[in-house]
This record gives sequence, structure tokens and C-alpha cells, in this order.
Amino acid sequence: MPSPPMPHFLIIGTQKGGTTSALHYLNQHPQIQVAPQKEVHYFDLHYSQGLSWYQQQFPKTDEPTLNGEASPYYIVHPDVPRRVAADFPEMKLIALLRNPVDRAISHYYHAIKEGLETLPLEEALAQEPTRLAGEAQKLEANPHYHSYAYQHHSYVTRGYYLQQLQRWWAHFPKSQLLILHSDDLYQQPQVTLNRMLAFLNLPELTLTDFPSLNSGNYSHVSQSIQQQLQETFRPHNQRLFAALNQNWGW
Repeated sequence: MPSPPMPHFLIIGTQKGGTTSALHYLNQHPQIQVAPQKEVHYFDLHYSQGLSWYQQQFPKTDEPTLNGEASPYYIVHPDVPRRVAADFPEMKLIALLRNPVDRAISHYYHAIKEGLETLPLEEALAQEPTRLAGEAQKLEANPHYHSYAYQHHSYVTRGYYLQQLQRWWAHFPKSQLLILHSDDLYQQPQVTLNRMLAFLNLPELTLTDFPSLNSGNYSHVSQSIQQQLQETFRPHNQRLFAALNQNWGW
């Protein structure tokens, strides 16, 4: 009987940052198995189900493989880093970071498409602080608490990447967290795939096809909203680039 499967790596985010594509590319590797369910959401939405439930989300096999999953709410949920570290302190973590302006807009139109948002874009952005007020504290205080607003209406909040990464760094050594620019996944997919495989201590894999999965299309967004978002994110991006010792030009 094979032992119950355990995860070895997580793609923790960011939402609308290429996580679905990245997991698909990794899943082509013969030494990797991913959870059949697209987003398991164990450490954020189903933590009360317990580890046995989580193990059941992965295929059972006698082959020596690495198991992984991608749930892009993980990176921003305030208590997930502590939970992962408590259960799997050796976990390898992969974060894909997208220009936060583009990410916020894509997130909004995804929410519209899925019926999760009804407000116009400008109003949704203006209402975000009110909608999310106190929600992070509730999520940290109560492992059974779920926040619809924090999960679905966090258009700007999810773009404050350094704040999110600092929570992960508080629980994991930086060597266990691979941080990638989402654009690299699409512009240099083979190179980026091999960076992820090297991080997981696996041999390189050459693929001939790199489909872009779960990408969305949205109509023209006014320049004033884009400028507003750029101004909002600028100081956060500057601190992020200083912490990463690289500048992605956002």
C-alpha cells in the first residue's frame, strides 16, 4: 500500500498571475504529480477539514514523485503562512508576481465574469477599504472564518506584494520561496519552467507547447483609473524592488 501522499510544493499566487499555466507546465514533468482539483484551497478555506482530507486531494502512487498544488489565495491570506509552516516546515513555495495594476484590473473583470462583483470598476476600487475593513484580523483570529470580501474584492490589497511576502518570510527561510515575474512565464516559458524545476531539485524538461491558461480579456480601462492605480502602487513597488534587489519597471 502506498503511503498517504503529502505535498512538496505550493504555488501560492498571485491570483491572475499565471498560476494555472505554471502548474500545468510543471505537471508535464514525469516526477511531478499535481492535485486533480484546480485549486485545493486547503490552507485558506478548508483548513478545518484536517490533514487526512488534504492528503486525499493528491493521487496515490508507488512512484517517487513530488506532489504540488496551486491556490492563489494562499499568498494574501494573513494566516496561511503560519498554517503551512506548522504542518509542512520544509515546503517549497513558488510565487508569481504580476504588475499589480494589470493584476487588479484583470481580477476585477474576472469577478464580473464569475458573478462575484456588481459595482463599476471605479466604485469597486473606492469601496475596497470599507469592504475589507477588519477582515484580515478576523481571518487571523478564527481559523473557521471565511471572508467573501477579502477573497473576491481585494483588487488593490492583493497587489501589496511585499507585505504578503514578509508574512511568508517570517515563517520560512527565503531559500524556500521562489519569486518569479509573471511576464517571464509568458515571454520565456522554457527558461522559467527550468528555474522552477531547479528550485524543486528536479532535472530540466523541454516542452514544445506552452498554452496560456485561464487568461482573461477585458475592455478598455480609462487612463485615469490606470494612473490612479499606478500612483497607489508606486511606493509599494519601490519597497518590493528594494527587498528583492531587482527592478521590474512597474
